[in-house]
Amino acid sequence: MKATAQLMRDLGSIQAPQNAFLLNIGLETLHLRMPRHCENALKVAQYLKSREDVAWVNYPGLEGDRYFDLAKKYMPNGTCGVISFGLKGGRSAAGVFMDKLKLAAIVTHVADARTSVLHPASHTHRQLSNEQLIEAGVDPSLIRLSVGIENVDDIIEDLRQALDD
Repeated sequence: MKATAQLMRDLGSIQAPQNAFLLNIGLETLHLRMPRHCENALKVAQYLKSREDVAWVNYPGLEGDRYFDLAKKYMPNGTCGVISFGLKGGRSAAGVFMDKLKLAAIVTHVADARTSVLHPASHTHRQLSNEQLIEAGVDPSLIRLSVGIENVDDIIEDLRQALDD
């Protein structure tokens, strides 16, 4: 009782037993999934960097990224599955891009087995103007892409068709 009461007081609500079980199942395969997330994300980041319609790409495993040297030092087996990038067309181009995606799920969370994507300016922060977004440190064109473990060619094809159409 003390552990539950103290955890609830210090951390908030207590996880339901079924949710704890499901979380544990996911953690059991994390070591198998992470290499694929990292591999896929690097290939996707390289693809995005090669596109003329992409203004910028942030991914620590990508050569030229400001955190590349630190990533190589502290994460020699791969960095992560999350990429952020912006489109040259800004906020409106990012919104159009999001609408054209077919494989990637538009959701707010990251680190799922499936590829997920979010454009904060048209979703979680849509009530803010471009000026307010910039003041908050969010580029209006920012797209956050959490690369899943699907076939990387399928992920890249989804991005390509959404950027090209």
